Amino acid sequence: MFEALFLLFFKHFICDFPLQANPWIYRNKGTYMHPGGITHAGIHALGTLLVLAPFIGNACLLYAMIDMVLHYHIDWAKMNVNKRYDLQPNSSERFWILLGFDQWLHHVTYFGIVYFAFNLHL
Repeated sequence: MFEALFLLFFKHFICDFPLQANPWIYRNKGTYMHPGGITHAGIHALGTLLVLAPFIGNACLLYAMIDMVLHYHIDWAKMNVNKRYDLQPNSSERFWILLGFDQWLHHVTYFGIVYFAFNLHL
């Protein structure tokens, strides 16, 4: 379980930072069902699938889809709170608090995924 969780955290860093460095993705995550946000969440789903497949086989498809749906909605909500309150990285400490909360929610998602994947599918 520890190895899977570690790999999901590493996957999260890769997908949320280097692989998101495209304006088409990060500027459009606040528009519901925009392909940029869906693509970003899909990249996360693919990463989750690759991480979990060696541990739980085909059941990884379920958890990849759960990750995609949750990741998409967490990001969408964060973007809309940022927009509503005009939170900017260089002008509001609340921007950073919200970013930290967003990251915490993603990590809680991984704890849940690993818990259920390893308790229901092994």
